[in-house]
Amino acid sequence: MTARFSLPLPFGAQVTAPGQVRFRIWAPGADAAAVEITGGGRLPMSPDSAAPGWYLLDTACEPGTLYRYVLHSKVEGEVTVPDPASRGQAGDVFDPSVVVDAHAYPWQYPHWQGRPWEETVLYELHPGAMGGFAGIQQRLAELAELGITAIELMPVAEFPGAHNWGYDGVLPFAPDASYGTPEQLKALIDTAHGLGMMVFLDVVYNHFGPAGNYLNSYAPEFFRHDSNTLWGATIDFRRPEVADFFTLNALYWLQEYRFDGLRLDAVHAICEPDWLVSLGHRIRQEIGTERHVHLVLEHDGNAAHLLGYGGQGEQVADPDQGEVRTRTSHVYDAQWNDDAHHVLHVLLTGEDGGYYSAYTEQPAEKLARCLQQGFVYQGEVSPYSGEPRGEPSAELPPTAFVNFLQNHDQIGNRAFGERLTVLAHPLALHAAQALILLAPQVPMLFMGEEFCAVQPFLYFTSHQDEALATAVREGRRREFSRFPQFADPQLLEQIPDPNSFATFVSSIPEPGPAPGSAACLRRVAELLHIRKLHIAPYLRGARALEARAIGPKAVQARWRLSNGSVLNITVNLDEQPLQESLEQLAHPAGADVLFDSGAVLETLAEGTFPPHAILALREPAADTMSTQPIGRPT
Repeated sequence: MTARFSLPLPFGAQVTAPGQVRFRIWAPGADAAAVEITGGGRLPMSPDSAAPGWYLLDTACEPGTLYRYVLHSKVEGEVTVPDPASRGQAGDVFDPSVVVDAHAYPWQYPHWQGRPWEETVLYELHPGAMGGFAGIQQRLAELAELGITAIELMPVAEFPGAHNWGYDGVLPFAPDASYGTPEQLKALIDTAHGLGMMVFLDVVYNHFGPAGNYLNSYAPEFFRHDSNTLWGATIDFRRPEVADFFTLNALYWLQEYRFDGLRLDAVHAICEPDWLVSLGHRIRQEIGTERHVHLVLEHDGNAAHLLGYGGQGEQVADPDQGEVRTRTSHVYDAQWNDDAHHVLHVLLTGEDGGYYSAYTEQPAEKLARCLQQGFVYQGEVSPYSGEPRGEPSAELPPTAFVNFLQNHDQIGNRAFGERLTVLAHPLALHAAQALILLAPQVPMLFMGEEFCAVQPFLYFTSHQDEALATAVREGRRREFSRFPQFADPQLLEQIPDPNSFATFVSSIPEPGPAPGSAACLRRVAELLHIRKLHIAPYLRGARALEARAIGPKAVQARWRLSNGSVLNITVNLDEQPLQESLEQLAHPAGADVLFDSGAVLETLAEGTFPPHAILALREPAADTMSTQPIGRPT
C-alpha cells in the first residue's frame, strides 16, 4: 500500500489542482512583482489585498516548470531571484526554481511511526561525501545491520556550488540539487523506514549563507538591523512572516518528507528564544502522538530548561517542591553535549588550547559530572570565556544529552581535520567509544568512525565568486594564526584551501586495510548489540545514581535502569593501571558482565584495573540480589 504526503504552504509555488499552480511571495520591499516562466515570458502578480507585502498569481502551469520572480525593488530597482521557498532548483542557488508536485512520490512505508527516543543511536553523515541521496540509500542496510537506528544528514538546503558543509544554505525548502532530487531524498527516507531506521535532518535557522541570498533586496524586514551574528545579519523572528517561514520549514521536513527528527543548529544565535519554545510546541501539536518525532538542539548556553521532553506528556514531578508541575519549555528531547566531547577529547589527546582550556583542570571529575548530571558547566564561570555558562541539568534524564567523540564540527574545525584515530592511543579511543555506546546518554557516531577511518574531514566550500573564495580561505588561515602552533607562516600555508575540489575529495571516509577496519566494525556491532538488548529497553525512566573520578583519567558511573537493575561502567583512559582506588570497584554478587574490553576482571583479581580499559556490569535489582559470582548476561 502506498500513500502520498504534502504540506500546503502559504508561499512558494503550490500545485493547487492538475495543471494549476499558485505562486506567492512576501516582498514588502518591492512595489511590483512578476513570475518569469522559462520559455514562457513574464506573468504579472497581484498584491494580496488581505496581506500587505504579499504578491500572488494563480496560473496554468505544470510540475517541472522553471521559474523566477522578477521584483521591482524600491531600493535596488529590478531584481530577478529564485523563489525563497523553492521546493527544488534547476542546478544551483543562482538558477531558476522548479515547480515540484509534492504528491508525486508514492511512499512504500506510509504507516511508519518512528522509534522511541531511548532506542536512538545516531550516525551523522555528510550527504555529498557518501554519494548523495542515492549513495546513502545504498548504505542503509549495512548501517542497520551494524546497529545504527537513526542517520542524521548534515544540512541539505540548497547552497552555492556543488560541495559545501551545508551551513551556507540560502533556500531552506529545496534539497540541494548536487545531492539528488526531492524524490530521491524521499526514497532514501522511505527505504530507511522500511529497514526500521529513523532519519534526522540538521536545519539552520540562525543565518543564511554568504552567496545566493537575495532577501535583503526585496524583504529587508526579514532581518534585524540592530545586531549581527557571527555569520551575518540577524534574522528577525519578531516578525510573524519570518517566524512562520521557519516554523513551516520545520513542519515541511517532518510532514512532507517524513523525517523523524530535526537537529537545530546553533540556536544560541537566535535572538528570540521564545520562538524556540513556540516552535517546539507547534511541532508537538501538529504531529501529535501517532508518530515518534524527535527534536535536538545545538546550544552553546547549555539550555537545560528546553530539554527533557517527555513524549506523551510534559507533566513531571518536581523533586524540590514535592508536587507535579507542567513544563512549559521542555519541548526538545536533547542537546548535543559539547561538554562531554570536550572533556573526553582532553583526556584522550591532552590538548588544552582554545575551548579545551576549560576542561583541563580535573578532567576525570568533569567527565564524572557529565555522566551523572549531563553538563559540566551549569552556571559556573568558564575559564575560556570568563563568563557564566549553562543551566542546572542534574534533574534531566540521561537521554536529554547526545554524547559523541567526534562530529563534523569537532573534526572539521581543526586546521587539518584530523580524526581521533590519528590523535589518540587506539586502545584508549576504543575504551572511550565503548563508554559512549554503552552509557545511557544517546550516542552518536560520525561517518567513518565505525571502521576507524583515518581520512580527515576538512572544511570545504565551492564558491563561484573568487573574491568570496579568497576571503574564506584567508579568513580561515587568519583565524588559526592566533594559535601558537601556527606561528610558522609556512605551516599556515599548508592549511587546505576550503574551495579546492581536492579538499572535498580527501574528506570522503574509506575503510582501511583489513583486519583493522573489520575489527572496528565488529567491536561497534558488539557494543550496539549489547545496548539494544540490555540497555535501550530500560532507559525510559532511568536515572543516575553516582559518578566519581577514581584516577587521573578514570571514572566509575552507575545508573538505575527502569527495570530496577543498575548499569555500572568503569573506564580508565590512562596509560597507567589503577591500583590505589580499587576498593571503590567492589562489585555486588550476581552482577553480569555486559562488556569487558580485555581481561579486566582477571586483572582486577590481581589487584589492578588495566590501562585503556572499560568494564560494564549489570547489577541485579535490589530484590533479586544473590551471592552468585559475576557472570555473563543471559
